Amino acid sequence: MRSNKVLFRNIDTQILLIYIIMILYGLLNIFAANYDNDIMILFNFKSEPFKQSIWILSSFSLIFFILLLDGKIFASLSYFIYFLSILSLIIVLFIGKEIGGARSWFNISTMLSIQPSEFAKIGTLLALSKYLSQININISKLSVQIFSLTIIFIPILLILLQPDAGSSIIFFSFLLILFREGISKYYLILAGIAFSLLIFSLKSSTKFLIISLIIILIFLLIYMINKKKLKSNLKLLLTVSIILFSYIKTINFIYNDVLKPHQKNRIDLIMGKVVDIHGIGYNLNQSKIAIGSGGLFGKGFLKGTQTKFNFVPEQSTDFIFCTIGEEWGFIGSFFTILIFILFLIKIITMAERQRSTFSRIYGYGIFCIFFSHYFINIGMSIGIVPTIGIPLPFFSYGGSSFWSFSILLFIFIKLDSYRMDILR
Repeated sequence: MRSNKVLFRNIDTQILLIYIIMILYGLLNIFAANYDNDIMILFNFKSEPFKQSIWILSSFSLIFFILLLDGKIFASLSYFIYFLSILSLIIVLFIGKEIGGARSWFNISTMLSIQPSEFAKIGTLLALSKYLSQININISKLSVQIFSLTIIFIPILLILLQPDAGSSIIFFSFLLILFREGISKYYLILAGIAFSLLIFSLKSSTKFLIISLIIILIFLLIYMINKKKLKSNLKLLLTVSIILFSYIKTINFIYNDVLKPHQKNRIDLIMGKVVDIHGIGYNLNQSKIAIGSGGLFGKGFLKGTQTKFNFVPEQSTDFIFCTIGEEWGFIGSFFTILIFILFLIKIITMAERQRSTFSRIYGYGIFCIFFSHYFINIGMSIGIVPTIGIPLPFFSYGGSSFWSFSILLFIFIKLDSYRMDILR
């Protein structure tokens, strides 16, 4: 049997240190969000700080188990883990517990509920990394692109059926992996155009947008006539016109006929179409008040009035950043974001030094996951992203999310420690 010294060799201590800082700082803010002038809340079995402490301690067992495993096992079991994660997403649709209008949870006990969509990120990333790392795979081939998209979109569709639009959005970040692996840059340009049209169409009326596009196409037509390239480019212009108009009509259909009223209201709020600080805009308004009231240095630990009197709903989960902003101020918020940036830079650095294609793709995958969570969660706290219920990794209260983030990270840490045993 190998000694512990051999088992845990080459573990990156810097990423471990950042991880420990984040979980301790996160627990401190969960305690602050729940504090009610009674220090014993930390020892109350039903309190969020106590349960979060249990989840943190129990995650150490998961971490220890991951580090004990052979680094090769993650690639070999990738498709099996993906299959189990997809199966769990199907089962939860039938026997899951409904919370907040979504059937997304397995209710294990009064103390424990599991959200399979959190763990589906692990299975999806492992399967995508396994597929793209095969020797005979060429990302420039359309069949490879379609199969990669299938791996990503199966869990997205199942999660949308729950329905949990917020959790499904994170899976779209896996598309960035395809660009890192060499997919054509034109896809990125098209994605940028599509996103710009999406924002423009949400802010403007459909009629105004269609008229604007018609004017642009007329100018293009005049330009082609002057350059005497009408015949060669007419088919292209017609194709682009059909695609653009179809895309706009699809956005209009989804917005008006697919989205639920509360989802449309949140989008309208961010787009500036409505101002409702007492209704749909209440959470966002209180969040801004809490963060803004912290000033430069904050009100002090356990002295946040917005936090203490529960003015902000979901204070310790979706809006945990409000606690940081109010009690620690701009300095504390800056320090928190700096930790996140250092964490993401470290992940990128580790991903680039991998000798295994599987490990490199996996590393970029967890970068995409963590970056998306940080951007969306902080963004919805300050009003630049719609409120969609995305946790802040290692800070927000919740067992499923904390375990899944820890497993994601420490699989990569194990793969990184194993890199010296892999030949290029």
